[in-house]
Amino acid sequence: MSIAAKMQSLREALAHWAKQAARPLTLMEVCGTHTMAIHRHGIHSLLPRNVRLISGPGCPVCVTSQGQVDQIVELSRRPDITIATFGDMVRVPGSTSSLERERARGADVRVVYSPHDAVALAEALPLRQVVFIGIGFETTQPTIAAALIEARRRGIGNFTVVPAGKRVPPALTALLDSGDLRLDGVICPGHVSVIIGSRAYEPFAQRYHLPCAVAGFEPTEVLDAIVALVRQAAEQRAEVENLYGVWVRREGNRRALEMIESVFAAGPARWRGLGLIAESGFLLRNGWDDYDAARRFGIEEGEVLEPPGCLCGDVLRGRLQPSECPLFGRPCTPEDPVGPCMVSTEGSCAADYRYGPRQSQRCRED
Repeated sequence: MSIAAKMQSLREALAHWAKQAARPLTLMEVCGTHTMAIHRHGIHSLLPRNVRLISGPGCPVCVTSQGQVDQIVELSRRPDITIATFGDMVRVPGSTSSLERERARGADVRVVYSPHDAVALAEALPLRQVVFIGIGFETTQPTIAAALIEARRRGIGNFTVVPAGKRVPPALTALLDSGDLRLDGVICPGHVSVIIGSRAYEPFAQRYHLPCAVAGFEPTEVLDAIVALVRQAAEQRAEVENLYGVWVRREGNRRALEMIESVFAAGPARWRGLGLIAESGFLLRNGWDDYDAARRFGIEEGEVLEPPGCLCGDVLRGRLQPSECPLFGRPCTPEDPVGPCMVSTEGSCAADYRYGPRQSQRCRED
């Protein structure tokens, strides 16, 4: 079956089950890659009138708290420190600056493609302290753990990490317990689920009677997940459907989970828009304190407010669509972002700006 025929078949199934549901349904995707795919392929335009799809806290750069961004910026100002980071983090605005601005002022900020690149950089620069910014969900934590183990094995003492990793299930629990919105289904993140497995979402189906579907990233896979969720709602079921079984197992990737467990422990973490959430962060275990950049250099994460007028936190909670923020598109754009949701390639504001109605309007004007 061709992709076009598959999409048409899914649209027909979606229309059928949406009619059977006979009530408005709100679904949420909790993955930045899904967010970008949904906007790029115009999935919103395929939905029946009674089905609404909103974005959740699925972008790791976006959910990094303002206080932690300021902490990272402060580290970059130390003359003996080289910051190694994934590219999306460079342009995220802090309260007064960003890594990009600090680099323009002379700070040594380097973009790397893996934590192992940062370890190699530390070995190549023995007279400098190399700090890797450990942003990411469960997907990136095994490689960060492996890099720390490698650095210890090789005796590289000038390598540290800002442990900024986040755990998705506790954030989803906090979101559901907040009472901010009523969800009728969740598209679960594909990459994260490869690590933690589909069974991580079973408590949500059981406790909240919330339909869940683990999905891939092609338009047919995303639409298939939406059909599954709407069908569950119509049939008044709440289960976890693994539609990405090629890569995702119920128990997850045990080797990756063991790697994480050997270095990190679950602890409290502050999320932009959601506040402090217990057990939602990846903290370095006892015995790994020497590799914690905040401890080594004495720079703590403070509690800092969002930039004035920025509603990124409300967007991450699903309370607002990006275009409902008064700063969206003017003055906040990907070229001059006010908040991280407009910076990251996985940010919902960036996706809406690039592929949403405003883009269609700009194309007509051109």
